[in-house]
Amino acid sequence: MNKRVTIEMPDEMHKLIAEYAAEAGAEPDTYMRDVLEQHLEDLHDIALAEAAMERIRNGERTYTLEEVKRELGLDD
Repeated sequence: MNKRVTIEMPDEMHKLIAEYAAEAGAEPDTYMRDVLEQHLEDLHDIALAEAAMERIRNGERTYTLEEVKRELGLDD
């Protein structure tokens, strides 16, 4: 089920969204949904990267590509 969200924005911002949407060949609503989805995916990726960096800082073992290939027998 979809939910409708209404936001207020300055006229200049709305104008930019309409222009970018037109360049992308999309309706402004579709364009904004895509932009928001991409931003949320980026935030998720950043959180995963930060968690991985924290594990590395705490001493978790990492492996080089060469080590992984050798361990899996893919080093030919």
